[in-house]
Amino acid sequence: MRGVRTKIALLGFLVTAGLWLARASVARTGDAKEQQARFDAEENSVHKAKLMNKLGDAQFNALHEAERVENYNLAAEILEKYRDNVRAALAALRKQHPDAERQSNGYRQLEMHLGRGIHEVNDALRAAPLELSPPLRLVREDLIAMDDEMLRLLFPKRTSDAKPKAKPAPQPPEPKPDEKPDKTSDKTPDETIDAKPPAMSTPS
Repeated sequence: MRGVRTKIALLGFLVTAGLWLARASVARTGDAKEQQARFDAEENSVHKAKLMNKLGDAQFNALHEAERVENYNLAAEILEKYRDNVRAALAALRKQHPDAERQSNGYRQLEMHLGRGIHEVNDALRAAPLELSPPLRLVREDLIAMDDEMLRLLFPKRTSDAKPKAKPAPQPPEPKPDEKPDKTSDKTPDETIDAKPPAMSTPS
């Protein structure tokens, strides 16, 4: 009897745990949708960029849930949507506050969260099947490009100093003052070969 009761108790626990996980998954999905709606409706670019912290976290929670059940197509869609959200936030900042060096509020928060986004894409690439690698790599390239763009906007002097200076084209060496120009240099190879020494006059 004790063994039967133990099995029944274990079965009940598993059912309860499954229901709890299902409710948690629904709550995470609902949280991401709620945050997405707030993000889409926000017209202030700084507030929009700051909302990416909560929205991005909610999307990453949904991402981990999709990976847990091996729904990698959904995981890729979530990361693509995250990329689109970052792009929208950056475009709004550039439109309302083009001078990021002086008005960095919003840019800094977005750039910091973007670092985590790149890390999440790298993790997803290691777990996802090969057929999803191309779209995920494209998402990673887009995120890295936006991260580089924000760094250039935030630190224009530092990024310009970091660029390697172009090397000047090599100039031919100037002749020294005591050197005489080579008169035969103007002759073609054929002229040099065909040139004959003057004929010697024979004594009469």
